[in-house]
Amino acid sequence: MPYSVIPPYILRNIIDNCSGLPQASARRTLTHVQQLMAEHTHPASAADIAQPGHVLRAIFDAGQSQTLPGNLVRREGEASNGDIAADEAWNYLGVTYAFFWQIYQRNSLDNQGLKLDGTVHYGKAYQNAFWNGQQMVFGDGDGEIFNRFTIAIDVVAHELTHGVTESEAGLIYFQQAGALNESMSDVFGSLVKQFYHQQRADEADWIIGEGLLASGINGSGLRSMSAPGTAYDDPLLGKDPQPADMAHYIDTREDNGGVHLNSGIPNRAFYLAATALGGFAWERAGQAWYDALCDKTLPQNADFSTFAGYTVQHAARRFDQQVAEQIRAAWQKVGVE
Repeated sequence: MPYSVIPPYILRNIIDNCSGLPQASARRTLTHVQQLMAEHTHPASAADIAQPGHVLRAIFDAGQSQTLPGNLVRREGEASNGDIAADEAWNYLGVTYAFFWQIYQRNSLDNQGLKLDGTVHYGKAYQNAFWNGQQMVFGDGDGEIFNRFTIAIDVVAHELTHGVTESEAGLIYFQQAGALNESMSDVFGSLVKQFYHQQRADEADWIIGEGLLASGINGSGLRSMSAPGTAYDDPLLGKDPQPADMAHYIDTREDNGGVHLNSGIPNRAFYLAATALGGFAWERAGQAWYDALCDKTLPQNADFSTFAGYTVQHAARRFDQQVAEQIRAAWQKVGVE
């Protein structure tokens, strides 16, 4: 199933509040996102398989068309072609692979060496990036609202993590299970960024999409994991609508039952757990979340409470009761029992 990083409500705000190129781009992008959501993709073929610990990548250039994958511009063992978007995509695909391999001994998204393909310069001023079940796709942004979508390592890792979630838990993309699906991508997207910068939990910014908003837009990124609802407040984008706890949970039919909205609740639980535990966030909190995600008994329609229980159980199993209790307390602080 395709997943895109910019939620429909942001694109609708741009359509309502902007004119000219940003409005036209948002309209085209939103139409395309809705088409994407209706598509059913099939997993990539196993023609190229990465050997454990050795990433296998290819970057394509769509040349502002919407034809995938586009022209091949770089594959493993080849030098840069000097295109900054291609270089960023190349580097961040590599860092994401390295993170999952070095930290969790996972060989690519499917744990079986899936080749990581990325297409840059997709569409004209395309205001999104997405994982289509087979590859990563990056728009250039319109330059007025969004910069190029390869600029943010956590956006790249967010989208790739959808591939991990798909192959492990298969969380359905609706209501709380869908919000968990989105939250998994934010959690591991943020962890990949922290791994890249070698930041401890208390040193990280916990912002998803840092650098993605163009100059003049009032915001730090797309979402804040530490303080959901505070990432942006801008006349063109609107105000970040994410709730930070269950008391403000949004019951809606939009956005697949609020998958990009309510993901702020489990996001904040992870931030609270990671900062309470200290050290590198991927070591204990991240490990408990990863173990829960990979537990084959986790239901595909798991709600927040169910997933919380799995993280607590796995923390106790892998670490000790003290770690488990700190994770339980983090969930309780956001109203998930």
